[in-house]
Amino acid sequence: MHVAFSAPFCPGNCLQVMTTNPKPNKALKVKKEAAENAPVLSDDELVSMSVRELNQHLRGLTKEEIIRLKQRRRTLKNRGYAASCRVKRVTQKEELEKQRIELQQEVDKLARENSSMKLELDALRSKYEALQTFARTVARGPITPTKVATTSVITIVKSADISSASIPFSAAS
Repeated sequence: MHVAFSAPFCPGNCLQVMTTNPKPNKALKVKKEAAENAPVLSDDELVSMSVRELNQHLRGLTKEEIIRLKQRRRTLKNRGYAASCRVKRVTQKEELEKQRIELQQEVDKLARENSSMKLELDALRSKYEALQTFARTVARGPITPTKVATTSVITIVKSADISSASIPFSAAS
């Protein structure tokens, strides 16, 4: 314990005695001044500052104020993380939906092409069968020109019903 005598502060001829410890008072005085004069941090500043900067701002504050500011910073950072997660999830959902629509269109296109090819295959099979029938009749014996003309007319009619426009081939060729 220090006892200090200070004549300049005493009016007249009296002595003033103070019983204080200079270091703790100085520390308390600095803390109190820092707390009173501490700039109020905005949410953006609090979130964007580094830990080192935050610790510098926290010097001189009471434990309760430090805990409150750190908790506020943690809450704000968590809000930011949650918001960015929501944005990412919505963006990903939109991209997946767009991709799903494109794939569905491709499936529909391939289904149409498949149907078209099946029709073409049926037409070719029909022509093939007609040609086989014609070949069997030719192989059985000599055919008169009248008989050949009748057979080729039948083949042309058959292929015209299915899709002769897409396949220019006839049995008479």
